[in-house]
Amino acid sequence: MSISARLEELGIELPTVVPPVAAYVPAVVHAGLVYTSGQLPFTDGALPGTGKVGAGVDAADAKDYARTCALNALAAAADAAGGIEKIAGVLRVGGFVASDPAFTGQPGVINGASEVLGEIFGDAGKHARAAVGVTVLPLDTPVEVEVTFILA
Repeated sequence: MSISARLEELGIELPTVVPPVAAYVPAVVHAGLVYTSGQLPFTDGALPGTGKVGAGVDAADAKDYARTCALNALAAAADAAGGIEKIAGVLRVGGFVASDPAFTGQPGVINGASEVLGEIFGDAGKHARAAVGVTVLPLDTPVEVEVTFILA
């Protein structure tokens, strides 16, 4: 099944590529891979929430934000690669969670990204990963995700 057909089956419409908020590009193609810049959970040009997970931001909401970040990364990768069908799978996910010092559930938050990529790519969506707690992220977003995709 093609990736476009799988997205349609899942009821997922890729978002428009989010414009950079600083001096970088959303994704770069190199040596059979597409590297995305860190993607924030922008939806329709706005962040759905701000703050720290565990102190004002619920972990379940943050998990949804990570899912949005992954879809934004896929949109950026598809744009850089010349179309969604050029993306064959996922190599690595890096997730950053702006966390209250007492919050230790970063892996569960970043599962939002990993799970949606697994739904879309199946076995080709299995990937290496990091889930890191940080003090603050750009624009006070609770979550940022970067993905390395494999080209077809």
